Amino acid sequence: MKKNLILTGMMGVGKSTIGKFLAEKLNMTFIDIDSLIIEHEKLTINKIFKDKGEEYFRKTEKSLTLKSMEKKDCVIALGGGSFLDSQIREIALKKCISFWLDLDIKELVKRLKRNENRPLLKEGNIEENLKSIIKKREEFYRLDHFKINCIRLNKSQVIDKIIKIYEDERNSN
Repeated sequence: MKKNLILTGMMGVGKSTIGKFLAEKLNMTFIDIDSLIIEHEKLTINKIFKDKGEEYFRKTEKSLTLKSMEKKDCVIALGGGSFLDSQIREIALKKCISFWLDLDIKELVKRLKRNENRPLLKEGNIEENLKSIIKKREEFYRLDHFKINCIRLNKSQVIDKIIKIYEDERNSN
């Protein structure tokens, strides 16, 4: 049995894209928490935030994340804010191998500036909003088992780096 592999990091860093390929290469199930929420609620994340509020979204996110982490042999792409929740973080750190995918602000802005599906970025200056969000989240992301600096790495390099660390870590336990 393989420990679940958890991906954390800011929106736009590539958790979903990287997670799909990782799961495929590791012969594991891929779970994207944001997609799971959309499927569960039958609403977009923007619509959930607008109609039901961020608190409702976070409760739903937590519930679905905790259920997902109970499954075995999964690569799980957490929502950008999930790791701030102490219960999610505790389980991820005790029972899984977690990776913080990090990217500099300039690249995040480039990736996110035309994306309308990010409720936390809808108002105001995207770069200032991102800086504020990063400031709140970075201390929690630093608690992950491993940090992958994705700048100057292509998708394949990020995936290969994670697989090597993941398999080394699994084999040492």
